[in-house]
Amino acid sequence: MAKLVLNFYKLLMVLSCIAMVTAFGTVLLGVIAREVHWDIGGLDAYAGYSIAAALFLALPSTLKHGDHIRVTLVLDRVPAKLRGALEWWCLASAFCLSVYIAWYAVRLVWVSYATHDVSPAADASPLWIPQISMALGCIGFALSFGHALVERWRGGSFIAASADAAHVE
Repeated sequence: MAKLVLNFYKLLMVLSCIAMVTAFGTVLLGVIAREVHWDIGGLDAYAGYSIAAALFLALPSTLKHGDHIRVTLVLDRVPAKLRGALEWWCLASAFCLSVYIAWYAVRLVWVSYATHDVSPAADASPLWIPQISMALGCIGFALSFGHALVERWRGGSFIAASADAAHVE
C-alpha cells in the first residue's frame, strides 16, 4: 500500500512539472504575442491556472522530501519527551486541517461543475477543470499527512530532514 501511495505522490509531482512547463510556455507565448501584436485572449488566466496546478500538485512530494517550511524554534529547545508529543500534535493537527481543506476543495469542484461556473476572465473556461488540480493536490496533501502519522506510529520518519533547514542566514 505504501508503494501505491508513493507512486501517487510521484504522479502528482510529474503533473506538477508538466504544469510548470505549461505556465512557462503560456507566459512565453504571451510575451511573443504582445511583441507581434496578436491578441490571444485568456493567456493570463491559463498561466495562472498552470501556476496554481504546479503549486497544489507538488504539495505531497515536497512534504515527503522535507521541503516545506518547518518552524522548529520551539521543538529544538524542549525536552525529547515533550518534543515527541508536540510533533504528534502537529502531525495530527496538520492532518485534520488538510482533510478539511481537501473536502472543501473537492466540494468546490463539484459546485463549480453543477452550477456551470465559468471564469470571468477572457478565456471563459469552466472553472471546475482547473480546480481539479487543486483538489487532487489537496487530497494528496491530506494523504501525505496521514501517511506521516502512520510512519510516526510505526516508529519511522516520513518527512525527510532537509539539509538546508539547519542553516541560519
